[in-house]
Amino acid sequence: MACLGLSAKSFVVRSGKQSYRFVAGTFAKLYGRSLKTSTKRSAGQPRSKRVMRRFYRKLAAFCAAAATALSLAPAAARDFPTQPIRIVSGFGPGSAADVMARLVGKQMESRLGQPVVIETHPGNSSMTAAELVARAPADGYTLFMATVANTLNPITTHSSFDLGKDMAPVALLGVVPNVLVAHPSVPANNLKELVALAKSKPDSLTFGSSGAGTASHLAAEIFNQRVGTRIVIVPYQGGSNQAVTDLLTGRITLMFNVAATLAPHVAAGELKALAVAQAKRAAMMPNVPTLAEAGMAGYDAGIWIGLLAPAGTPASVIAKLSAAANDGLKAEAVQSALKQQGVDPLGGTPQEFADFIRVDIDKWTAAVTAEGGRN
Repeated sequence: MACLGLSAKSFVVRSGKQSYRFVAGTFAKLYGRSLKTSTKRSAGQPRSKRVMRRFYRKLAAFCAAAATALSLAPAAARDFPTQPIRIVSGFGPGSAADVMARLVGKQMESRLGQPVVIETHPGNSSMTAAELVARAPADGYTLFMATVANTLNPITTHSSFDLGKDMAPVALLGVVPNVLVAHPSVPANNLKELVALAKSKPDSLTFGSSGAGTASHLAAEIFNQRVGTRIVIVPYQGGSNQAVTDLLTGRITLMFNVAATLAPHVAAGELKALAVAQAKRAAMMPNVPTLAEAGMAGYDAGIWIGLLAPAGTPASVIAKLSAAANDGLKAEAVQSALKQQGVDPLGGTPQEFADFIRVDIDKWTAAVTAEGGRN
C-alpha cells in the first residue's frame, strides 16, 4: 500500500490493485491540519523540517489505516461465507414464507458450503422480524424472507420502516396468486360482464376481505379504482376463513383470495373463478385468465415472497446470495413442493427485485390514499 499523487487538495491511497482518492478535508478532520493550510504556511519562507516531518508522519499513518480498512472489507466479501447464515421469517411454521425459507435455504447450503438456519419471529404482521434483520450487521449472514406485508404494513400503519431503503434486495422468489371469484348467483362470468353489472347496479355487489388494510382488501380497492365501480368492501376482522364461508353461502358476492384456498371450491362448482390477480396465470388454475388478459392492463395484486439482506450489504455478497437462491429455486424438488403449496416460483436479479419493490410500494400507497379519501 502507498500514498500517491500528494497535492494541496487531495491524495491517493493505493491498496493492491485498487486506488482511492481522498480530499484534503478528510485528513484534516482526523488530524486537525489540512494539506492546503500546511503548504500555505511555508509559502515564501523556508519550510520547517520539524513541522514537515510531523505532517508526513501523520499522513503516512492515515494512509496505512486507510489502506488496511480498504483491503479488509473486500477480502471479507471475497471469502463469504465463512460461517452459518440465518434466514428470518416473520410468519410461523407452515406459512408460505416459512416453507419458502426452508426449501430454498436447504438448497443454498450446498451451494454456499455453510449451514443455513431458519428462524421464525412472528409478530406485528412480520414487521418485528423485518426490523430485527434491518438492525443486523450488513455482512450477509442475517437475511429476511419478506412478503407483500412488508410493503403494505408500513403504509397502512404510517411506520418509518421502508423496505426499499432499509433492506437490500437479493431475489424475488415466488408469488401466491390471488384469484377473483364470485358466488354462482352473480350473473357475470368474466371481467367485462362483472364491470357492466357493477356499474349498472352501484353498491349492490360486495367484496369480502380478510380485514381492513390487508392485501385482499386493497386488491378490491384497486379494482374499484381501475374500472370505476362502487362494489362495497366488507372487512372480516377474523381473517379470510369466515369471509370464504359467507361467500359460499351467498352472503357476500365476490372476493380476492389465494388460489390454494379457492381452487377446491371452484373445481366443485361452488364458486366461479373470473380472473387471476397477478401478472401471470396461476399454475394451480392455468385456465383462468389474468385480469390483464381480461382487459385490466398492469393489474398485479399477488402475494409475493422474496429474500432480502440489511441495507449496506456488499454488492459481491448480495450477488453470491442471489445466485445461490436463484439456483436453488430451480431444483425440481423445490419447484414441486412450492406448487403443491400454491406458490408459483419466480426468481430474478437483485435489481429486478428492487424495481419490483418500488412499484409495489407505489401501488399500495395509491390504494391506501384513495381509500382514506373515502373514509
